[in-house]
Amino acid sequence: MKALEERIVKDGRVINDNILKVDSFLTHQVDPILMTAIGQEFASHFQNKGITKVATIESSGISPALITALNLNVPLVIFKKNAHKALNGSLLHTEVTSFTTGKTFELTASPKFLKPEDHVLIIDDILANGEAITGVIRILRMAHATVAGTGIIIEKTFQPGRNKITEAGVEVYSLAKIKSMSSSGIEFEE
Repeated sequence: MKALEERIVKDGRVINDNILKVDSFLTHQVDPILMTAIGQEFASHFQNKGITKVATIESSGISPALITALNLNVPLVIFKKNAHKALNGSLLHTEVTSFTTGKTFELTASPKFLKPEDHVLIIDDILANGEAITGVIRILRMAHATVAGTGIIIEKTFQPGRNKITEAGVEVYSLAKIKSMSSSGIEFEE
């Protein structure tokens, strides 16, 4: 997606060879025009996959996932990090380690909103090592729901995330694929 790549170059900040900060338009402050285009692109790509729900992890994936769900006319299910302990007995959960922070957290979702007849599209902001997405896949499989695919806004192709997800039998559709990045610039895959 050319507009996204241009925005990454313009406003993204390379912290080091592995970390890209996109807080001015995606992860802290959100550009609603760009999110609308992103959600429309994901909806267009997955429109014939029988999607019944869109899922994301709080919080950076919510805005693009909501626009995707709106365009597909399906509900959005938000997976929680470190849900309230009183609810844990009734939740589906797994542990996930964040690439960016290095911290492990409990990822949870209510089985009330995930049924065996569901075909779920996962939307996430950045794909690095694939831990977050594989955590969502584990929970969806616990619920016996079908994982219909994954929409990624920014994929760092030099990290193993895509391989983990495709090895789990799930399609990955990325809008911007970063081949490499450094203080001298960002190189995208064609």
